[in-house]
Amino acid sequence: MNPSTEYPRRQFIEKTILASAAGWTLSAPLVEAAERGTNLHLAPFRFDVTPPMGHSCCGGWITPVKAIDDPLEAIGFVLLGAGKPIVICAVDWTGLLNEAHVQWRTALADAAGTTPDRVAVHCVHQHDAPLACLEANRLVVAQGDLPHIVEADFFNRCLDAARKAVTTGLTKARPVTHIAHGQAKVDKVASNRRVFRDENGRIKAMRGSACRNPELVALPEGLIDPWLKTVAFYDRDTKITACHYYATHPMSYYGRGHVSSDFAGLARKRRQRDEPGCLHLYFTGCAGNIAAGKYNDGSTERRPILANRMYTGIVDSERKLKRTPISSIGWRTAELLPPVRSTLNAESLARQIATKGKHISQRNRPAYQLAWLRRVEQGIPFILSALTVNDCSLLHLPAEGFIEYQLRAQQANSSRFIATAAYGDSGPWYIPTKEEYPNGGYEVSVAFADPAVDDLLTKGIRHLVA
Repeated sequence: MNPSTEYPRRQFIEKTILASAAGWTLSAPLVEAAERGTNLHLAPFRFDVTPPMGHSCCGGWITPVKAIDDPLEAIGFVLLGAGKPIVICAVDWTGLLNEAHVQWRTALADAAGTTPDRVAVHCVHQHDAPLACLEANRLVVAQGDLPHIVEADFFNRCLDAARKAVTTGLTKARPVTHIAHGQAKVDKVASNRRVFRDENGRIKAMRGSACRNPELVALPEGLIDPWLKTVAFYDRDTKITACHYYATHPMSYYGRGHVSSDFAGLARKRRQRDEPGCLHLYFTGCAGNIAAGKYNDGSTERRPILANRMYTGIVDSERKLKRTPISSIGWRTAELLPPVRSTLNAESLARQIATKGKHISQRNRPAYQLAWLRRVEQGIPFILSALTVNDCSLLHLPAEGFIEYQLRAQQANSSRFIATAAYGDSGPWYIPTKEEYPNGGYEVSVAFADPAVDDLLTKGIRHLVA
């Protein structure tokens, strides 16, 4: 490894060690006692993260950027007055993995005057968008004949934009006095991808983001979470921020090189135009096994239909909002470092990356796997977190978790209104439940963590929503 590639990785490890010394990678879960909700302020921020022409989409194995159908954004807020500042951010990208996710959290933390453990960054997971893993990118760049996963200069420009946006946002902070939550069912969007099974429960075929197989389309929705949830913050009687949560892969069609925030992003943008004075954010829940396939044939005509159904769900959920004064607020974290699947071997993965003539996905994907393996070897954990305000919890989880994890969170504390954002640090790609590993299917084939991740993640979730 040459010095130019070694330095960023060494810097990443050093930053993590320093963070550990500061107390945010301790083996015990971190808990902050709830504080009285007085003198709270909220500082909004947003900035453009649209990739340039020719940039890779979804990690490099679909058509790169040829056109911009609608721009991509990072949107978030800094919450002030509950101890050290808390930052929550949603990004219109496919994913932020490992070191890339840490760098985003660190940049936002530095600008907000807080620590990375008090920053939650989540991707919406559109596919005609960037997917950033810096270690995987170094591995493919070293080959010389593979498309870059993410361009370093573009990535760094986004970090600079993040710092600037937060700094500017802090000058516009306004009081937060009340919170409200509501939910509404979304009609004919989400469906379970893993519903076509043999007599032993093994997956025979997947109903993906789009599906034109009439046999698969005719099958029931399967297990989903039908509720779109909204949590809103108020300055007295003025709604200043609304966070929307729904669990489905947010793609109608993709792979044509046309960058788009797709139907979930278009619904959010429409709602933002309705209420320009209120900051609207959208978070994708645990959608590892959830997509629109039952209701989407992948045609261009379906995108606005799905966007309208999402928009209707957002509006309906906001009709249920009832303000209550903020009486308590807290930030709670827990660690997760699941073991690597036994099928992943560093030498074998390196050979796959270097094998000329194979399809890009057969060389890029091992780079993500090797990056994950190295991350676990370095002992760098995820930070799960939850913002608790009154009887509401905003739960922040990593990767492409199956819908069961979101439902478990709600079952773990039925007295709380729990809104789940997944697609945080997506280093391990999919996180199936342990029962689903033996049943195979696409999601299991690209799950980098051992089935033991189920018990670890479930324990962390229960702690966060207790």
